[in-house]
Amino acid sequence: MTAAFLVRSPLTARARSRDALIILGDDQKELFHEDHLPSILVYYGDTIRNVPLSPNFKGPEWSRLATARYYEEKVPRDYPVQSDLALHLINSLIDREFDVGSSNGLAPGHGEGHAHAFVRKRLMEDPDLPVVPVFLNTYYPPNQPTPRRCWKLGQAIRAAVESYPGDGRIGIVGSGGLSHFVVDEELDRGVIDALARKDGEALQSLPRKKLNSGSSEIRMWISIGGAVEHLDMAWSHYVPGYRTPAGSGTGLGFAYWS
Repeated sequence: MTAAFLVRSPLTARARSRDALIILGDDQKELFHEDHLPSILVYYGDTIRNVPLSPNFKGPEWSRLATARYYEEKVPRDYPVQSDLALHLINSLIDREFDVGSSNGLAPGHGEGHAHAFVRKRLMEDPDLPVVPVFLNTYYPPNQPTPRRCWKLGQAIRAAVESYPGDGRIGIVGSGGLSHFVVDEELDRGVIDALARKDGEALQSLPRKKLNSGSSEIRMWISIGGAVEHLDMAWSHYVPGYRTPAGSGTGLGFAYWS
């Protein structure tokens, strides 16, 4: 359920290594609730905690076992955050007229949510690579960002990366989607095709009524499209993961830009 991409710093010196990773993902009432639900938030603490899966996890055993692999096995662990980059990102977004939320810590007993934890524990070869967690409220009204706003957010993140001092190499990952909990192959394939064609207008014009429930996470793909519109899609793979004859399941997509 994760789309992975790369933004190149214009001053990059190394061919493959990365110095920091921006992770864009949603929060499903793991950290934020109706009493405080930011549309866009950048985390800038020096570290972010990953904690074992709660024993109160609701779901079948197979789901519990799979989800537990996103988290620490026994005891919480703090991982590094590229806080200087995070603060630069916040200031840069404000300069571009984004009213962005910010946080430098988590409530006691809480850790990073599934969208960010999945990237760390299941995708990152080096789990200690400094990250910048960015939260996008895709799921919950009334303040879900529009597709057009998501595209412009991606563009603004790229501009922030390009203006960040130094010769580092900064990656960006969008964690979420595609369609679920009912598979919509036409929607999924259309999103991937538009990204491959760099068709920003098609992505910004996606009907908001199609971006609800799990399919709302397509907003992450749209944001990444804006961030990497200057790059070419190097690879993508899509699997419509049907679970029942009724069409329930998940559109599983992966893509990479370089």
